[in-house]
This record gives sequence, structure tokens and C-alpha cells, in this order.
Amino acid sequence: MSAEASKALKVITGTSRFEASGEEDTITQAADAVVEAFPVTTVTKDVCRVYTPIGTPDFDIRITWNLVDGAPTDPPALDFTELKMGEDTVTAVDKAYVQFACRSERLLKSSRVGHIVIGVEHWDVWTEPEGDVEVLKDAYATVAHSVSLAMARELRCEKDGGLPARPVLDPA
Repeated sequence: MSAEASKALKVITGTSRFEASGEEDTITQAADAVVEAFPVTTVTKDVCRVYTPIGTPDFDIRITWNLVDGAPTDPPALDFTELKMGEDTVTAVDKAYVQFACRSERLLKSSRVGHIVIGVEHWDVWTEPEGDVEVLKDAYATVAHSVSLAMARELRCEKDGGLPARPVLDPA
């Protein structure tokens, strides 16, 4: 995870210390699962979870991936702000999703393009997010971008799946 994403996690959770969700929960493991599943669309699968340390207020962030058929055609829901990254990026006060296109030798040595969505969500529907709404939106988008870029690089996607080296947080 990038240094920017680490700072963004602190904005989201209020801490810079986290508990591990499991040794098998890595970008490498998730990328291997993408390769295994491709080209079939998938339900949402975990990359990892981010927990605050034991003895501090509970906070659970779920980082996910899934394969989809193609670039989105519908406008985003009203609570999302669209950003200019990848095929589609949307962010809200408690979640963000980055979709990118991946052409890679790892994907069945195929000429087909894989369309991958990375999601970052606060996994507590009962608690209202606290803090500046725009700052939280940027923080979620920054974490989603970092994980997406790491996934694109792990999959060896051409041109990093069209993702910029740094997050673009200006609305589309």
C-alpha cells in the first residue's frame, strides 16, 4: 500500500495501527484468484480486511475485487462522486470503487481484456461516518486507487491498467 493510502487509512479510521486480517490476505493471493477466475464474471471476493487494534474502537474496512463484463454504462448513484481514474471510479463518504481494464499475459495469455473492480468499504452500516465528507471521499478513493494499482501491477496489466501513478481526486 502506498504512503498516501496509509495516511488515508488514518483519516478514515483515526489510527495508523492495524490488526492483520490474515496471512493469506494479500494482493498476490487476490491476483492469483483473479487469474484463476478469468474470464468469468465473479461475485465480490475479499482482498483483505483492515481492522483497528484490539482495545481501540472497532473499525472494519473491507477491500474487495470482482471481475465484470465491461466498462460501466450507467451513471453512478447519487451518493457517489465520479473521479477520472481507470475505466470508472466513484467515491462516497464510506466507500470507493475503482474499475480498470487489464490486458495481461497472466489472464490466459488472452487477447481479451479483463475488467476488474476494486472496492474499499467501511463495513458497518449502522454507524454514520464522522468527519469532513470531502476529506473522507478523497481518503477512500486514495486507498482504492492504491490497491487497484497494486493489483494491476501484480497482474502485469499493460500500462498499469490505465491507472495513474497517483490518485486523481478531482471530480469528473
